[in-house]
Amino acid sequence: MYGFKALIFDVDGTLADTERDGHRVAFNAAFREAGLDWDWSVSLYGELLAVTGGKERIRYYLERWLPAFSPPESLETFIPKLHRSKTTHYLDLLRKGSLPLRPGVMRLLTQARQAGIRLAIATTTTPENVIALLEASGPPGLRDWFAVIAAGDVVPRKKPAPDIYQLALDQLGLPPRDCIAIEDSDNGARSAWEAGLHALLVTTSTYTQGQDFGAAPLVLDSLGEPDRPARVIAGTLAPHPYVDLEALDRLHRQVYGIG
Repeated sequence: MYGFKALIFDVDGTLADTERDGHRVAFNAAFREAGLDWDWSVSLYGELLAVTGGKERIRYYLERWLPAFSPPESLETFIPKLHRSKTTHYLDLLRKGSLPLRPGVMRLLTQARQAGIRLAIATTTTPENVIALLEASGPPGLRDWFAVIAAGDVVPRKKPAPDIYQLALDQLGLPPRDCIAIEDSDNGARSAWEAGLHALLVTTSTYTQGQDFGAAPLVLDSLGEPDRPARVIAGTLAPHPYVDLEALDRLHRQVYGIG
């Protein structure tokens, strides 16, 4: 019997390493389609990821790098339209199978489902992005494994604010103590922690290596596999070299002082 009842996952960088070769590529395709000569390089996109939310990222880019840009219509119309185009290109990439799930993700999801542990998502990406990723990267019906998908603009504030995790907890009908959050970024870790999810696992991704994950009790480079060990950055994973429900139960007991 495990001491927790649900796992709440972030998506981008956590379920799949989608940022560099997914979202960034889709943004650039949307820019070209709109006749813009903008190009978000790998390094520039890493800077832009300090801002959560795609529409917010476009606005920040304009404010920081192109303050003199004059859109063909109001920014309130221009930015959402550009972001919708980006989403279309991103979904096309997903349907082509270009963005697989990260090591250990499918194994852990399967183990949790078999054990009756509820699954949830808390992300700032759009619901259609989440569903398309699950449908393209996992077995048929993977989307239905998740009791809650809290995604997109359904809360007033995005990560690092705790709003999206609070919504996921409300929809699960569970207190933070009964859940474990799995994130990949400093903004995500802060969001989960502020929502009371102190049983928190961080698996760093391409753009989040070296970030400060605050009080997160366990930080790894991935969930790992039996033949592909996870590298421990902070905390303790032993005795197994990968994350399974037993490892998460140890983490949960450590955080809450359960003997």
